[in-house]
Amino acid sequence: MLGLMVNEIEQKELEYVIKRELDEILFDLQDDRLDPLVKRAMDERYKVLFNLFKRIAPAHECLAYMRNVPIVKRHT
Repeated sequence: MLGLMVNEIEQKELEYVIKRELDEILFDLQDDRLDPLVKRAMDERYKVLFNLFKRIAPAHECLAYMRNVPIVKRHT
């Protein structure tokens, strides 16, 4: 376990850099020419970056980058 102390400006910069990387991965994942193995590796990288993003970004920012959210069906 590692700890990291950053000020508010550094936090905003980390948010920005991670968001740009997440956007780029999402864009690249839409390319049908990519090999499934490459897409799987990109998906794993996305998960790691998203978990890091969740630690530094506000919840409403994280919602925009959530993927594959399971839908819970209610039994009536």
